[in-house]
Amino acid sequence: MNMITFFIVGLVVHVVFFFSIFDIYFTSPLVHGMTPQHMPLPPPAKRLVLFVADGLRADSLFKPDVNGAISAPYVRSIMEEKGSWGVSHTRVPTESRPGHVALIAGFYEDVSAVAKGWKENPVEFDSVFNESRHAWCWGSPDILPMFAKGASGDHIYTQMYSAEDQDFAATDASKLDTWVFDKVKAFFSSAKGNETLLSRLHGEHLVFFLHLLGIDTNGHAHRPLSRECMKNIELVDAGVEEMVSVIEDFYENDGRTAFVFTSDHGMTNWGSHGAGHPSETLTPLVAWGAGVQAAQKVTSQKFDDQFLKEWNLENLKRVDVNQADIAPLMSSLIGVPIPINSVGVLPLQYLDNTELFKAESMYANSIQILEQFKVKMAQKKETTFSFLFTPYHLLTESNQLDFVRQARSLIQHGKYNETISLCNTMISEAMQGLSYYHTYDRFFLGTSVVLGFMGWTSYVILVILKTHASLRKPHSLRDPIVAQSLGRVFLCVGVMITLFLLLQASPWTYYIYCLLPVPVWYSVFKEFGTLADLMSSAPSLPLIKCFGYFVVVILGIELLVVSFFHRAVLTLGLVMLSGWPIISQLYTQAKVRSLSWVLGCLFLSTFPLMPVVGREPNMHLVTCAGGLTLLSSACFLWLSRRHTPLQWRDCHLYIAQMIHVALCAYVLASTHSSLKLKQGLPIFNQIVSWTTLVSSFVVPLLSSTHLFQRLLSISLSLVTTYLLLSTGYEALFPPMLCWLMFVWINIEQEAMTAQGVSAKLELSRIDFSENIDITKIRQLSLDDIRRSYFFVFFIITAFFGTGNIASINSFDPASVYCFLTVFNPFVMGGLMMWKILIPFVIVMCTFETIQVSTQLSSRSLFLIVLVISDMMALHFFFLVQDYGSWLDIGTSISHYVIVMSMTIFLMVLSLMSHVLTSKRIYFGRRRKHALYME
Repeated sequence: MNMITFFIVGLVVHVVFFFSIFDIYFTSPLVHGMTPQHMPLPPPAKRLVLFVADGLRADSLFKPDVNGAISAPYVRSIMEEKGSWGVSHTRVPTESRPGHVALIAGFYEDVSAVAKGWKENPVEFDSVFNESRHAWCWGSPDILPMFAKGASGDHIYTQMYSAEDQDFAATDASKLDTWVFDKVKAFFSSAKGNETLLSRLHGEHLVFFLHLLGIDTNGHAHRPLSRECMKNIELVDAGVEEMVSVIEDFYENDGRTAFVFTSDHGMTNWGSHGAGHPSETLTPLVAWGAGVQAAQKVTSQKFDDQFLKEWNLENLKRVDVNQADIAPLMSSLIGVPIPINSVGVLPLQYLDNTELFKAESMYANSIQILEQFKVKMAQKKETTFSFLFTPYHLLTESNQLDFVRQARSLIQHGKYNETISLCNTMISEAMQGLSYYHTYDRFFLGTSVVLGFMGWTSYVILVILKTHASLRKPHSLRDPIVAQSLGRVFLCVGVMITLFLLLQASPWTYYIYCLLPVPVWYSVFKEFGTLADLMSSAPSLPLIKCFGYFVVVILGIELLVVSFFHRAVLTLGLVMLSGWPIISQLYTQAKVRSLSWVLGCLFLSTFPLMPVVGREPNMHLVTCAGGLTLLSSACFLWLSRRHTPLQWRDCHLYIAQMIHVALCAYVLASTHSSLKLKQGLPIFNQIVSWTTLVSSFVVPLLSSTHLFQRLLSISLSLVTTYLLLSTGYEALFPPMLCWLMFVWINIEQEAMTAQGVSAKLELSRIDFSENIDITKIRQLSLDDIRRSYFFVFFIITAFFGTGNIASINSFDPASVYCFLTVFNPFVMGGLMMWKILIPFVIVMCTFETIQVSTQLSSRSLFLIVLVISDMMALHFFFLVQDYGSWLDIGTSISHYVIVMSMTIFLMVLSLMSHVLTSKRIYFGRRRKHALYME
């Protein structure tokens, strides 16, 4: 198998492994076909007003400032006099779309919504708005359409401002909330002269939804504890008071309006959200009006946190809920069926109604969740052989019938508390049953993926041994009869698996996951002769040295795995790496380079100890990074003149790139200064930023193809873009990384000398555009395992050196302000992803250079890297199976996704690094170089 074929096959295999985790753990939990459950009793409210202050933290609303002043006095007065309050606990990801879905639809959305940009519905779902008779909504175009689109009928009306108004650089983002309040006032004012609208507004089962985005926008732009954000909270509080007055006046204070004030998610102190920090998951909930329990005084309350004392609310009863519980609460208040996909449990302590009403409401809630369980069980039963199907033993059909009879009997006999207790038990069991059937195939699919993973890793190891351990054979299975028999056996296995899945009507993706191990393991067994030859030649191998390398690599992989959970472990790894020249005796023959390596590792080791990017912006450090880049580039050009004289064309290019670095440092400082003064993003700065981004892919191709000159051009191009995407100390990371990579290239030459390689290439004379002399390509040695591990370690350091990319809140939207300030999740996400990949590309180009300078083929080291990264991914896959809590599972899944993405990027960017280091792509080179690749 040549390099191109191997590359394509490996890419396909890893893409399958990558997407398998989503099919196993992130399939949609929603089912359809349930019957809405109606309440037989009249509701306390005819209409509901829902205020959602996007991005509002619980402490920002409840906690007094240092002077004892409250940021929202009106809402506070509601809590103290005529409403109930508590903390709403959200779930990861703490983003606007899943938060609103949990609030209004009552379920926690699966991760597939990310791909839709939080705007469109990945799957259809029911909501309180859909169950209402009429719903009027005002607010953001990112939120409202997802509840209007796909709703049954045309009873949901939306009014939205333009997406361009969601500008982080706006003079005052609170204007978004003012817009909503003004539109609501105008709506009720115009309704008085519109008979059709007036008739609708005096009906029942109505919902008014006010989405208030200003706090979130100001929090991102100025931080949630800033003066601007606090002023916005005061504006929202005053607006809520005015809206309550307008609505109550319109309905002549008929006492049939219920109000709910809450938030979709919180925000960290550094202005981001998406992860599971308490500042992101704890949001306020205040309810008042028709059917809501009035404020209750208490003498003591027990909670695990100390918030009651901090908020000065020890004597007001606090009722915490899960975010999805708010949907059944709103449904109960206005008498509409709970959304059929809801998994929320009605918080009875918020209701001010009869015990009969509470019992009937809980019964409807339990039947609504039980209906989902029935549909889920029926679906799984239809796609599983009867003799293999294992039902959930706690909720058999007889148990379900007994529950219904017992619950109705208790209600008829007036035993409402017993009914509520029984319904809570049923809800708990039904939820466990839903989880049971939702994860029914998880072990089966996980086993298939693990078998495929282990087979692929085994095959790559065998290929390495066959190619580089002097075990080349014309055919691993010389006996054609044995080869044919082996093929028939695996063919029969594949046919049996296909029939099994076909008879069970399994999804098409199941065929891929279950059939993939068949050809992979067939390829492994075909190479059995390689393994046999290795065993026969084992006595002649340096077994102790090989075993030592094996143990060191395994420990090194464990260190990398732990670093995904604790960034500081990378510091320990870099400190250990700094001692490599001393342990390997390289210090004796290359003192300056060894010292540079030690200092480079130690300087780089400080970055994982620093807080994640964005918490403490510092433009001065970014300017220093620009100056450091210019200084190091100038020194390099001055010193390199003695070895490789520069042509005037190349000299002009490098000077232009250095001037560009200075310009980008100025643009960054200018942009943030302008935004701080609330003058917006200067158009000149925006043009320079986008031009820099585009040119960074092209300019390196114009430079000299000599090794260090091409690498210098690549570094300067990437650093300019990185500067524009930086907000603080992380801007120093690429220059430090480039320094260490430069030293690594040089010190590997000394390592080659220490190994006794006499015909090593002189670095200053290497030209990427020249043909490779395949007669000088050497075989793999044990030291190449160390080189491959160094590469993987530096790749992980590039990912986690300045932040935790597994955590969404590691990213600060301020990073992209030089490019755009209007909210655009795809563009902003793409820019921040490129920021993550820039150090990755630097390491990748360095590794490509080391492959050339150490006279190894691209395939050789790449195979070892593939084995190391696959072992890490397999480790995380096993961790997912072992963890019990969803938070731990989610963390391991995100790390698995990162490692798989890294491996896929390695495959793709290996081509990109060749493009950057040479003006010719693989297929444009002559046959000699093609042989080198193979």
